[in-house]
Amino acid sequence: MSYLLALDQGTTSSRAIIFNEQGKIYATAQRETQIRTPHSGWVEQDAQEIWSTQIAVVQQAIASAHLLAKDIKAIGVTNQRETTVVWDKRSGIPLAPAIVWQDRRATEWCEQLTKRNLLATIHKKTGLRIDPYFSAGKLVWLLENVQGLRTLANQGHVAFGTIDSWLVWNLTRGAEHVIEASNASRTMLMNLASQQWDEELLELFNIPVSVLPTIISSDQYIANTASGLLGAEIPIAGILGDQQSALFGQSCFEAGTAKNTYGTGCFMLFNTGNQIQYSQNQLLTTLAWQCHQQNTFALEGSVFMAGAIVQWLRDGLGIIQHSSEVEKLACQVQDSDGVVLVPAFTGLGAPHWDSNARALLCGMSRGTSKAHIARAALESIAFQVSDVLSAMQADISQPLKELRVDGGASQNDMLMQFQADMLNVPVLRPKMLESTAWGAAAMAGLKMGIFSNVSEVAASWQLDRMFEPKMSEDQRQQHLHQWRTALKRAKSEI
Repeated sequence: MSYLLALDQGTTSSRAIIFNEQGKIYATAQRETQIRTPHSGWVEQDAQEIWSTQIAVVQQAIASAHLLAKDIKAIGVTNQRETTVVWDKRSGIPLAPAIVWQDRRATEWCEQLTKRNLLATIHKKTGLRIDPYFSAGKLVWLLENVQGLRTLANQGHVAFGTIDSWLVWNLTRGAEHVIEASNASRTMLMNLASQQWDEELLELFNIPVSVLPTIISSDQYIANTASGLLGAEIPIAGILGDQQSALFGQSCFEAGTAKNTYGTGCFMLFNTGNQIQYSQNQLLTTLAWQCHQQNTFALEGSVFMAGAIVQWLRDGLGIIQHSSEVEKLACQVQDSDGVVLVPAFTGLGAPHWDSNARALLCGMSRGTSKAHIARAALESIAFQVSDVLSAMQADISQPLKELRVDGGASQNDMLMQFQADMLNVPVLRPKMLESTAWGAAAMAGLKMGIFSNVSEVAASWQLDRMFEPKMSEDQRQQHLHQWRTALKRAKSEI
């Protein structure tokens, strides 16, 4: 039996999962990581803590599986994207806190780029919008605001990277300074057509080339782990940003296939094959993966509030004690009785991109109960996903045939049925919901010859349940009309 180890470094925790070659989970370990918000809009983590929790769970998973490190055939890495780390190349010590993808401190810098009419240029080069979400603004902020950092960078002593870069540096004890291509495509510094750092953008942003890691393909054998780290030297051979990894883990290998991850937010990725498909509808164009020397691209839509809405019902309103209770409460009523929640607590993401929009609960009457509000909250997740899919359908010629789903909230049957009804396509939930970790493990397995092609990876995907659309077209349109009306009220231009 061959075993694959996935390092899954997320925003709130570091995890390690050991899979066998059939994609069955053999062992898992997880440790939380702390998030700090020192100022409004700032979101930081301790890069050293990210590494120490990650290596601890790797050792824990191997021990709990009763395996030796030499039994692991390969390591795959998947990570929170856009989060930015800078460290000293000589010592490997971080030179500032890691700036998390949610951080908004580069807002002013982004506004200046927009005023300079650079939106179209940056979109064409990178497939991205000008936004603090991406790594470029975070790196520029660090160079401008951390005392002595630019001087050190000019002397060639500073390394920049996303979380995959930071983990590989530590796994190889400083031997490798790399960034995988799907992660590089989220920096706002990589030219999407060439998959190389864009010299014009680096000059425009005043970023020294010496800080940058080498861009590598998703299925590249990078190196073995440093000797003495794990008891055996294990090949590191597959890396993907977390949302791209979930697309790969869901076996969405063909153009026209899509997945949606229901986590704190929602991330829908639609495979567009080997063609760069620019969005006319406010979506992002991203590299899905670079495998077997071929590029696969995707359209991506990000929804800021999904599972976080259920947390708000629990912590903000107190109408449930535990997140798991929301489905039972929502199912106490047949429908929301006209109640609509627009969860713009941190503005609206794709395809609206209205950072000043604010949350709205409307359509209530004296008969409204907490069950109606709970149902409206779950429905709001499906409505937002429906908006993203509508934008995608407007961008592409082939209609979506099915949506594969993963993430915590995908276990909610009521939500998945309503999602199928709103999209009018079947929603497919697999038996194994750890698509993100499996994607990275499978990519590593492909490189190391455990799988000879992606068809063998696809064989591990097993259906748990298919949710077929059941709602009439009239009912669907009525629901969508109520949503759009509420959405207009929540938007900032009113």
